[in-house]
Amino acid sequence: MCGAVVVAVKYQQEFLGTVKNDVGNLLQQDYEEIEHNKEVRSLDPDWGIYEVLERQGALMIFTCRDGVDLVGYFVVVITPNPHSKGSMLAVADIIFLCKSHRVGLTGYKLFKFAEDCLRKDGFKTLHVTTTEVNPIDPIMVRLGYSKIETKYEKVL
Repeated sequence: MCGAVVVAVKYQQEFLGTVKNDVGNLLQQDYEEIEHNKEVRSLDPDWGIYEVLERQGALMIFTCRDGVDLVGYFVVVITPNPHSKGSMLAVADIIFLCKSHRVGLTGYKLFKFAEDCLRKDGFKTLHVTTTEVNPIDPIMVRLGYSKIETKYEKVL
């Protein structure tokens, strides 16, 4: 749960089983904050898909905890790159940090931790999508990311 006082934030890689019970409140906050089309998409994570991805080694979950409280997550899905045979992509699936922890360097350090882990695992790039509702472009630029595309959606 998001608290108001930062104690000692710890960054770590965790498994779905260790975060699934802690993530509900944060997922709801994340959904309320950034979902563009609540009328067509409800918050209903497909935990089965995440479990399959984790079993296949295609899911990486990086977290930050303030004491025992989960205050942020950075979930990455690993997928083959169909444009470059034999190449794998690390793609950010979902990123969230409690508002109470968005001051200082907590978000920056969560990104750096995830990047360092991915680099050690041999990945050359990390793709991150930001939203128009709550863009994080300034931190992306600060971290050295380049804008590579613009994504659009239309409710049919």
